[in-house]
Amino acid sequence: MKSGYFGVFGGKYIPEILHETFVQLIAAYEEARKDPTFWDEYLAVMENYSGRPTPLTFAGRLTELFGGRKVYIKREDLNQTGAHKANNVMGQGLLVKRMGKKRVIAETGAGQHGMATATMAARMGLECTIYMGAKDVERQRPNVFWMQQLGATVIPVTSGSQTLKDAINEALRDWVGSMDTTHYLLGTACGAHPFPEMVAWFQSIIGIEARRQILQQEGRLPDRIFACVGGGSNALGIFHAFLEDNGVELVGVEAGGRGLTGHEHASRIASQKGTVGVAHGYKTFFLQDEDGQMRETHSVAAGLDYVGVSPILSHLHTTGRVRFEAALDHEVVSALKLLTSREGIIPALESSHAFAQAFKEIPQMPKDSISMINLSGRGDKDIFTIAEALEDQPWRDFIRQKAIQYFGKGVTP
Repeated sequence: MKSGYFGVFGGKYIPEILHETFVQLIAAYEEARKDPTFWDEYLAVMENYSGRPTPLTFAGRLTELFGGRKVYIKREDLNQTGAHKANNVMGQGLLVKRMGKKRVIAETGAGQHGMATATMAARMGLECTIYMGAKDVERQRPNVFWMQQLGATVIPVTSGSQTLKDAINEALRDWVGSMDTTHYLLGTACGAHPFPEMVAWFQSIIGIEARRQILQQEGRLPDRIFACVGGGSNALGIFHAFLEDNGVELVGVEAGGRGLTGHEHASRIASQKGTVGVAHGYKTFFLQDEDGQMRETHSVAAGLDYVGVSPILSHLHTTGRVRFEAALDHEVVSALKLLTSREGIIPALESSHAFAQAFKEIPQMPKDSISMINLSGRGDKDIFTIAEALEDQPWRDFIRQKAIQYFGKGVTP
């Protein structure tokens, strides 16, 4: 297979001005892949700073609810900064130090990647700028506050749909003008080579741990694994260690938004509305019109409204190894409420997509089945959005007052 491609997907479609920067990055990445001391250093950082390995939690009350069909939850919400994003940023941070660069830039949607990047930059003494769609700045105000406290400059992006795709565009523009001193720390397994492969490599720690843990606890592999899919990094992270196990079904869950019949969703594959195109440096399925212009998307979860999907997942879809489904906004909120009340675990809205689909499928599975769900992040960042979705006016008024008190005037959750 040609380097940087996964079947027909992937590649490196970049402006000539970035060529040497990518040559340097690819060389640093390939050198690190061949150096066992790099992975050892990475594991040490993740164990001593981020709290890995994260637990694989047996969900006893959900198992009881589903008639004995066992449910296990991989707890990426317990990572430093509250999501799987730390796995990628700490790895790329070590590469930045190897390359001798002093500044990092990043895009973020739900804010978890921005938080993780700002945290890494503070720990490693790097200058940090975060680009974030203006709509997402409002939806994820607590994360914006903490990014700023960590020393990052947060730049709201007001162009386009003011969401993740627009933040990526602005970050790329910054990089073109600052590449000598700056590394673009892409947050998911998308973009030009080597980003999809590199991000998936750092995230593979999730599946490596989960495979070992389920064998220790159950003595066999799970029947089905569920993960939400925005760009695809958390899904690839947990799927990676099970790709060769054909008896383990892998299910990626996209954002069905308000329904798949129109355009108020972010489902590229399950909706069959994504078409192959090139944007942001790579080829994959995008939600685009007949002229190749990217469509606006919608999801209750800020981190799942991206127009594209990892080229690795596109390839796994076309080969039939990963099945894709879509969860609707109202199903996601219901799943969040069920997990919270039944297990005392508050998931991020992104992760709740995986739970929504799992809760639909598990009752139909054999009674001795084992399911694993990747909980990619915790839900405290979503308090404004969840209160809005639950249509709880007294609670919305309360948190609005507290938001203004803690984060400043002009916040309108």
